[in-house]
Amino acid sequence: MLKTSVKIPVLLICIFILTTCIDPYYPELSKYQALLVVEGLITDANEPATVKLSRTFQSVDSIPKVISGADVYITDESNIRTNLYYTGEGIYKTFTSSGFSGQTGKTYTLHIETIEGEEYISESCTMLPVPGIDSVYYTKEEAIDNKTGENLNGIKICLDCDKNWEDDGFVRWEYEETWKFKLPSPEKFIYISEDEIYELSNVREYCWKTIKSSEIHVNSILPGINPLQNEPLLFIPPVLSDRLTIQYSINVRQYSISSKEYNFWNNLKQVNETGGNIFDTQPYPVISNIFNVHKPEEKVLGYFKVSAVKEKRIYIMPEELKNLDIQEYKYPCDEFIVSPDSYPPSGSMGSPPTWDEINQMFMAVGGFVFVRPVYTGQTKVLYKLVFATKECSDCAEIGSITQPDFWIDLP
Repeated sequence: MLKTSVKIPVLLICIFILTTCIDPYYPELSKYQALLVVEGLITDANEPATVKLSRTFQSVDSIPKVISGADVYITDESNIRTNLYYTGEGIYKTFTSSGFSGQTGKTYTLHIETIEGEEYISESCTMLPVPGIDSVYYTKEEAIDNKTGENLNGIKICLDCDKNWEDDGFVRWEYEETWKFKLPSPEKFIYISEDEIYELSNVREYCWKTIKSSEIHVNSILPGINPLQNEPLLFIPPVLSDRLTIQYSINVRQYSISSKEYNFWNNLKQVNETGGNIFDTQPYPVISNIFNVHKPEEKVLGYFKVSAVKEKRIYIMPEELKNLDIQEYKYPCDEFIVSPDSYPPSGSMGSPPTWDEINQMFMAVGGFVFVRPVYTGQTKVLYKLVFATKECSDCAEIGSITQPDFWIDLP
């Protein structure tokens, strides 16, 4: 929703006060321990094996300390060693040129040696087969907003597994959402002075946003009883985000997991749902399959995951949803359309601010972008200046101007 406002001086003063009077709060965790955190994954896909190493930090608002300089490698049941190399930010990966990828039926073990001389090893994990994904689709759905109690309508993304799958087992899902959207007030001009306002040749009007799933989705497979049909993944109420305004895509990855890894994820899910954290005394033990070779009593967080994987991507266009009678998203954006006449006279001469002074005032406070001029008459006399907040004008604030490699613009 775009609005016109002339009460700029009061607005700018309020924004300045609000952004300079907030003291940060850093809660401290009781009974703190600097625990090793391991996030490792091997799949049978054409992608590197990845392991991320860090240590927990006492303040929950702080970034975990990443671990560099470690010797990280994987062995299989034939004791063939594959090295992982440090790529920064605590992440170790196999080189693409190594040709390494997991194979179903084979067993893998993770080894970690830190620069402090500590040695960690995982349990041996067998890569189990995974069923295929028959389809990913959506249906109309209603839900209650937990914060407001409001009834929301939208779409529920679901999937069906291979109906002909005959083995029992367990699966886990992750998904990555990507959508294209259009800024409500794109920056189309640059302001130099009253006499120098230039139109931009490359307007950053369309952007993309990508979010990875954070929820835990696991389930069991019992052939002939629950072949995992109509499995719900997420609910999207269009009124709360711009996901479904231009074009939306979701890529679902389905992993095979062991019964022990299923218990790890299921217990962690229950911890999350109770609102606790990893330092609380939990009714459900958060299992890890990694331990210190010389100090087996040391707690290690995380899990070394060995999974076969299947994936499927779908696109959704807003035109498909018109017959579902669901609410549409409205951007909470204001445009501030002003001129010298918008302000009371000021200064010793009792004159209103100039065009340049108006622009300087918006730029001095920050958070605003000049988006376009408004002219009047055939001689194009400057009539108004239009400003908007950065999140409504600049893709860098809420997304990216770079189109993803996989993206296809549908007609």
